[in-house]
Amino acid sequence: MPRSVNAVAARAKRKKFMKLAKGYFGRRKNVWTVAKNAIEKGLTYAYRDRRQKKRNFRSLWIQRIGAGARVNGMSYSQFMGKTKAANVNLNRKVLADLAMNHPEAFKAIVDKVK
Repeated sequence: MPRSVNAVAARAKRKKFMKLAKGYFGRRKNVWTVAKNAIEKGLTYAYRDRRQKKRNFRSLWIQRIGAGARVNGMSYSQFMGKTKAANVNLNRKVLADLAMNHPEAFKAIVDKVK
């Protein structure tokens, strides 16, 4: 009995992987073993960084709120403590947007919590 290999499925799988390698430099785009390793590593980074992105944005919002608060004579921690005490229910994303794009509105919030 002749040997049976599912070449159609194997070729389709490789083709799908090589499509993911499009845009890579050098052998990473056209040599199967190199491309496979590059894609697997890239997908690992993508999975990890979808979680890190949330942390990075929160950090950025905190920096922007802190800068806006300092302009108005408060530290970040004082400002956030007083917003919680004054029951201002705005999240960091909204506060950061106000601090950066609408400083007069942010100043009104700072004056309210003072």
